[in-house]
Amino acid sequence: MDLVTNDRETPPTGVRAVEPLTQYLQRVNQRMRTFDRRHPLLWDMTFAGFWVTAALIDYTGDGWRSVTHNPDAPGPLLLVLSLGLSVPLLWRRAHPAAVLLTMTPFALVNAWSGATLQAALLQLVVVYHITLRLPLRHLWWAPALFLTPVVVSAARYGEGEWSQQIGSQLTSVLVAVLIGITVRTRQNYTEALEDRARRLETERDQQAQLAAAAERARIAREMHDIIGHNLSVITGLADGGRYAAGKSPARAAQALDAIATTSRQALGELRRLLDVLRDDDTAHPAERTPQPGLTDLDQLIDGVRSAGLTVRTRVEGRATLPPGRQLTVFRVVQEALTNTLKHAGPETTSEVSLVHGDRGAVTVTITDTGKGTTPPSAPSDGRGIPGMRERTALYGGTLEAGPRPHPEQGWRVRLHLPEETPQ
Repeated sequence: MDLVTNDRETPPTGVRAVEPLTQYLQRVNQRMRTFDRRHPLLWDMTFAGFWVTAALIDYTGDGWRSVTHNPDAPGPLLLVLSLGLSVPLLWRRAHPAAVLLTMTPFALVNAWSGATLQAALLQLVVVYHITLRLPLRHLWWAPALFLTPVVVSAARYGEGEWSQQIGSQLTSVLVAVLIGITVRTRQNYTEALEDRARRLETERDQQAQLAAAAERARIAREMHDIIGHNLSVITGLADGGRYAAGKSPARAAQALDAIATTSRQALGELRRLLDVLRDDDTAHPAERTPQPGLTDLDQLIDGVRSAGLTVRTRVEGRATLPPGRQLTVFRVVQEALTNTLKHAGPETTSEVSLVHGDRGAVTVTITDTGKGTTPPSAPSDGRGIPGMRERTALYGGTLEAGPRPHPEQGWRVRLHLPEETPQ
């Protein structure tokens, strides 16, 4: 049976994997770029020093005589031209246009005198940096400035057709420009990818912050609804028990029992809510209980009645609402009755009217016969009526809360959830 080998198999233990050549070159290139960013002056001095040394070797070693048109050019002139065509490379990255303008007079003298030093080709490096770093509108004059000494040399010492003399130099400058454009395009593409990655990371962080803020608001709203309502019931029971303590000890004992029951219920609901926030869900799994719905309204109203508030209920129609809509109705009724307990005053009565419509539509009206205004000593904490409006907005409903129209006295809260939209 033939065995099929997989080139991507993990090498045996103790055998060093051969790094692909492209990855090795990328790693070396990355190291060089990192060194360049940290020590730009040192890199520029090294680069310029190399070419200054090469220009001086060409001058002192008489290598220039193999291509010169004037072998009798004076030595001091050759030295000045060699330095003038190589030393400015030190500033090629910071000021490429100024460097090319500085080198051009030396290149013209080099062409006019017939010395034809090879150091003149270092202008191609500057043309590359102009293409890489400056706006592309500079490309019309930079190559032209490089070719001007070539035209001067061809006019003064040229032999044969001009196209043959200038063609090689024109090809060289075009190659330098194309390399600069290629590297510049690659850099722009890489910068665009990095910028997009940064923006995506920022958007991710912002989305996480918004989600955390929304979750905090939801938890705060739930805690307000749970704790606020139960504390209001406990307060009403405590007040009633205090009045009943002197006249009817049995009624006072019933009030204390109701306080204990309500407190335990509030503590249980608070514990379940806080369990959800635990980091270690495996060690302390949160107790899963369904959210309150319409079936829990009777228990809610009984608790309010036990606190001393007379509540009448009226239900029209019958329908099965989704859990989310049931929770909204429950919380709105709970908040409205809690506000009545806190602000309506003694001898207040309340009525809860629930009217079912078609396809999940429901209208709930909670009225009372109390003072009808919120006491100025109870500033809004942003969790009461605003919280009811937020819940209502989730289902495209409307919520009206305010004093009942004259001559009626009291407060009215009206919730309307429209029909469910088919998905």
